Amino acid sequence: MKDISAKEDTLREAVAEITIDMPPELVTLLQERRAEKGDALELARAAAALAAKKTWDLIPFCHPIPLTYVGVEYEFAAASVRIVTTVRTRASTGVEMEALTAGSMAALTIYDMLKMYTQRMTIRDQRLLSKTGGKSGDYRAAS
Repeated sequence: MKDISAKEDTLREAVAEITIDMPPELVTLLQERRAEKGDALELARAAAALAAKKTWDLIPFCHPIPLTYVGVEYEFAAASVRIVTTVRTRASTGVEMEALTAGSMAALTIYDMLKMYTQRMTIRDQRLLSKTGGKSGDYRAAS
């Protein structure tokens, strides 16, 4: 684990995305919040927040940091759902891993909630979209 003792706390934000491809009827099921197991979108939102807060427990060299915000947004296409996670903190290290972990857990939760209908789902294209704050400066992914 890297020693960050001397680093100043700064406001930091990271935004990540991940996509789940699925049959169109499952996209509709999600949008209408009719999954038999419950509201998959809200459960995935809660799972994302829990995962972000537990990232340091899951990834060996991540520091435990106080999160001030975890947000999850969904964008629907005909045969996919794009999940965008935003994480903020005021700390001495960044929240990129927390945003990525939140997205992974949201996607896995949706998969779990829908697998009773089909396994024809693919989780793909996870990436960091942007980050602000910290010594390395700001980052924004190419479109």
